[in-house]
Amino acid sequence: MTQLHTLKQGQGPLVILSHALGCDLTMWDGVAAALQDRYTVLRYDQRGHGQTPATAGAYSMDDLADDAAELIRAQGAGPVHFVGLSMGGMTAQALAARHPELVRSIVIANSAASYDEAARTMWQARIDTVLANGVPPIADGALQRWFTPEFRADQVNGGAERVAKLRAVLEATPAVPYAAACAAVAGIALDAGNARIACPTLVIAGSRDEATPPAMSQLIADRIPGAQLASLDAAHLSAVEQPEAFARLLEGFWAGLR
Repeated sequence: MTQLHTLKQGQGPLVILSHALGCDLTMWDGVAAALQDRYTVLRYDQRGHGQTPATAGAYSMDDLADDAAELIRAQGAGPVHFVGLSMGGMTAQALAARHPELVRSIVIANSAASYDEAARTMWQARIDTVLANGVPPIADGALQRWFTPEFRADQVNGGAERVAKLRAVLEATPAVPYAAACAAVAGIALDAGNARIACPTLVIAGSRDEATPPAMSQLIADRIPGAQLASLDAAHLSAVEQPEAFARLLEGFWAGLR
């Protein structure tokens, strides 16, 4: 079992937040702050990210879903609201298909359910670069996909500072664990499982997301029975760029479940 590093705050129904590739649980700072008065917010570092140790060898998105399942079971709190962005959103899809009894609802933000051959070739090129030269050489490209230009340049409201902090997290990610996570992401095949998802589902797209364009969110929402689709004016890390708006979408979605 992977020993996941976690951070828990707030009070109320349990919400679990799962971060993107190359990030850590600090990606959720703004959303957690917006939710903590009404929800117990538990966030965690995925394996090989942040303070969670890497595991030896290759793994799949199903393994990341099983990590999340173990975390939920350890809470002993019944089914939870699970929110994932990008790689975390892929984790959410696999979790709801594999462990339906553990989720009250899922939110899939800025994510994908599968990749075509061209995209898998791109992922392999990134893996090769990172294994040869480390993670820092791919950081500029990642930050351009993660955030809109105005957020990256924002010196007034803290955008540039948040970008700098997440760049530091990305560049500190060791090459081998990062490459293993890239391979898990590149290999997703979640469409069949999504057709079986029975819990309430909200899919969030970023209208300016070039990493997982809105059409990918539409495909996920179309496949999951009864899924709702919403959009934010943001690039790939919408929960960082628009944390208050992201949290409002979550709360509105959960309020409708009562």
